[in-house]
Amino acid sequence: MPPRLLLPDAPALVTPAPGRAALLTPDGELSMLRPQQVAAALRELGPPIVVHAPATAKRLNLPGLPGAWDLLELFAFCLPAQPAPPTPRGLALALDMPPPADAESAAALLPEIATELLRRLARARNAPLNKDAAILAARMRDAASWPWADSVLAALGQPTARGSNDGLKVWRALPEWEEPSPPPPPGSHPVTPADARTRLAEILGEGAEQRPSQADFASAASMAFTPREVPGEPRLVLAEAGTGTGKTLGYVAPASLWAERNGAPVWIATYTRNLQRQLDQELARLYPDPEERRRHVVIRKGRENYLCLLNYDEAASGAMPARLPALALVARWALATRDGDLLGGDFPGWLVELFPPGAISLLADRRGECIHSACPHWKRCYVEHSIRRAAHARLVVANHALVMVQAALGGGDDGPALRYVFDEGHHLFDAADGAFSAALSGAEMAELRRWLLGNEGGRSRARGLRRRLEEMLADHPVLVPPLELTERAARALPSAGWWDRWAALPEAEADLAEDEGATPTDPRPILPANTINPDIAENFLRAVRAQILARTEDGDPLYDAECDLQPLHEDLPAAAIVLEDALERLRAPLKNLSKLLNDLLEDPDEELETGDRIRLETATRSIDRRAVMPLTAWISMLARLREPPAEPGQRPTYVDWLALTRRDGRDIDAGLHRHWLDPTVPFASQVAGPAHGVLIASATLRDAARHDPEAAWREAEARTGVQHLPAPAIRAALPSPFDYAANTRAFVVEDITRDSPGQIAAAMQQLFLASGGGALGLFTAIRRLRDVHARIAPALAEAGIPLYAQHVDAMDSATLVDIFRAEEDSCLLGTDALRDGVDVPGQALRLLVFDRVPWPRPSILHRERRIHLSGGRPGAYDDAIARHRLRQAFGRLIRRADDRGVFVLLDPRTPTRLLGGLPEGVVPQRLGLAEAVRQTAAFLSGD
Repeated sequence: MPPRLLLPDAPALVTPAPGRAALLTPDGELSMLRPQQVAAALRELGPPIVVHAPATAKRLNLPGLPGAWDLLELFAFCLPAQPAPPTPRGLALALDMPPPADAESAAALLPEIATELLRRLARARNAPLNKDAAILAARMRDAASWPWADSVLAALGQPTARGSNDGLKVWRALPEWEEPSPPPPPGSHPVTPADARTRLAEILGEGAEQRPSQADFASAASMAFTPREVPGEPRLVLAEAGTGTGKTLGYVAPASLWAERNGAPVWIATYTRNLQRQLDQELARLYPDPEERRRHVVIRKGRENYLCLLNYDEAASGAMPARLPALALVARWALATRDGDLLGGDFPGWLVELFPPGAISLLADRRGECIHSACPHWKRCYVEHSIRRAAHARLVVANHALVMVQAALGGGDDGPALRYVFDEGHHLFDAADGAFSAALSGAEMAELRRWLLGNEGGRSRARGLRRRLEEMLADHPVLVPPLELTERAARALPSAGWWDRWAALPEAEADLAEDEGATPTDPRPILPANTINPDIAENFLRAVRAQILARTEDGDPLYDAECDLQPLHEDLPAAAIVLEDALERLRAPLKNLSKLLNDLLEDPDEELETGDRIRLETATRSIDRRAVMPLTAWISMLARLREPPAEPGQRPTYVDWLALTRRDGRDIDAGLHRHWLDPTVPFASQVAGPAHGVLIASATLRDAARHDPEAAWREAEARTGVQHLPAPAIRAALPSPFDYAANTRAFVVEDITRDSPGQIAAAMQQLFLASGGGALGLFTAIRRLRDVHARIAPALAEAGIPLYAQHVDAMDSATLVDIFRAEEDSCLLGTDALRDGVDVPGQALRLLVFDRVPWPRPSILHRERRIHLSGGRPGAYDDAIARHRLRQAFGRLIRRADDRGVFVLLDPRTPTRLLGGLPEGVVPQRLGLAEAVRQTAAFLSGD
């Protein structure tokens, strides 16, 4: 049948702010209502057309909007894998429609958005993407009463289509990867500064704005793409490029040229998924054609970021009606996605928020359950596709964490890279700190038990090691004995529900050593050879918790707690020895199992099929990485407890401490933690050292307040690990082209009490109203953020200024930033995640307000670092961290030459020495709140 337009006879509802709504009735009557009035109107008119039903309900303090016609669901069905901020204005911009000017016009626009989406679907009804769209929509109609089903079927010209689960079986339409031939050895052709400048000009095209500093940066970056002369001495470039220099394309120019000339990929690493997405968008300048970009550019992330087809298959096979719409929209996206990335790629983050918890997030492999070649969908797996594409790509865009974790694992799936670019290089210290650390905690041990033993009767699909090896066990019975020993020993690890048992401390814990068979003169208990005490790990956790509670003050139960490792609580040594013994009993059969698997691979008499060989290699690698490596680290950490404590002031290689994790006032985990004192040591030896060339770039590598340039560079080299490499780095510094003196103002408000939530809230409210929106409020604590949001939301709503907030709104940070960017007069409250790496050019961000100085969080790890890494100046160490954070936050304010912005610190205690980190030309003023509000309004209005 020919397609036709079928729109719902429903009201349209828009909530510009909490407690306010614009409602358009089907008869065309438009009114502004309060929540009680909305609820009454909807009882009479029926479910409304909305954008983001959960957020709409939350803003109106309604329990929900059952049956609502959510335009986001229709958008995701009609235009899968296409980005759009989840607001009326955002959808309008994505559809090239005139954006609404206010809430009333937004409500009137919703039926028009629905019309445009259905028309686009009708025009594309014969496209391959829509081959099974009708049976999918019919299935959603029949099983889940999806509101948009009849409208979609009418647009497809198939109103009587019969639904089936075939539309959910997207793997049948996905391409299979084929193993490519090994890439040839890379060449060693250099990229000269002139080459880099020429390539940059080609990328920018004729008529592009000339930025001499960008070309200078490209020249400096090219030095990382010259042949190295000595093994272990990569060509190092440390480059600071001020905001607006154009450093992304500045390093893409020599990187892409080197990859083309030498037939090997350059890995470009960023700190966050948001930055990966921004970089991918920038690369459209280099490869405008999407297919060419897909061939030459690969985004690489950890497996937990991608849609797992096996998880999806199992969810779709037994989907309950409530989860069917979510799975159906994932199916639509899976057919259109570029690379299957559920987090930060082309998957709309707001889609997760529209459905019950876990309906979409559990479709990723978040718990390391991948069975690799044993999976029936392995040949279509998005991750396996990306791994193989990366080997033959020119540019691989990863994140710092993946690069470092792969190095820690001996090269990872992709193998070592020859050339690296680390963008946002000021984060290398923190990224290395996370990658090269270990935690012996209840959660980590329970996760290992689950990986080894499976779900043990629970609802998880965790298979356990036996099921991963089951196809090999019948043919190779030699594997059975070490597997059985492994399964027996794994029962010493915490089992399900351990967090509910451990809080009740046994009265007899003092007799722990005696219970385990120790004698008064022998502190090391000896367990019978075939006995596994299921309480071993839990006894250790109880002892850890007991020490933390004994050594810390009675603080806020909502916050985590920690204490020094030494001196040890009386219960801890015996419990640690028993656990060390148990972990060694677990590691030994696992190492034996790994060896036997490897022996099968190397046995010339074994005629292994390709699939069996792949399974053996995968199993060996998984056992080593998922079990043997963490067990080795844990055993080492426990052995440290038997050593005498270090002398005070002695510089350690590692920092060990005990920590207690809390949630909602409950203790939910405890453990022993180990971090490198200086995590750039393993970064230098395992990542940078083996490479041939490394470029580390950032807008804030050096401490701008240091008057000694050489000292500033030395500090930058220390924070990035360059000092641990034998060859010196080439240094380059390019200033920002922006006129900060003319285009910015910086104020420190002196007449408020920073510890008063009411005064902080009042100050933010007045400043946000003065700017007319476009404000980002940054907090150093989630609790203060929530308190301020509750206080100022009603007043901003009355002024017609939408207010969004992390940890308050039912959206992730990426979605909130997309909304903030699209809604130019909205305001956003956030924490650290919004301080760095957020790109919001133009009027959408014109005011940035910090609630207080972002000092480093006091912790045992930070205490040791400020003692041993500060060069005898611990106060200066803290100052440098705070200055870097302020400078990074200030960098969010001005993204283009014509941007104007105001930076405000609501902390009268702000030391003047910290303000020296702001860009050159910025002269901070200390003012009262009233004057700061007046000057903010005047400056932003152009007066």
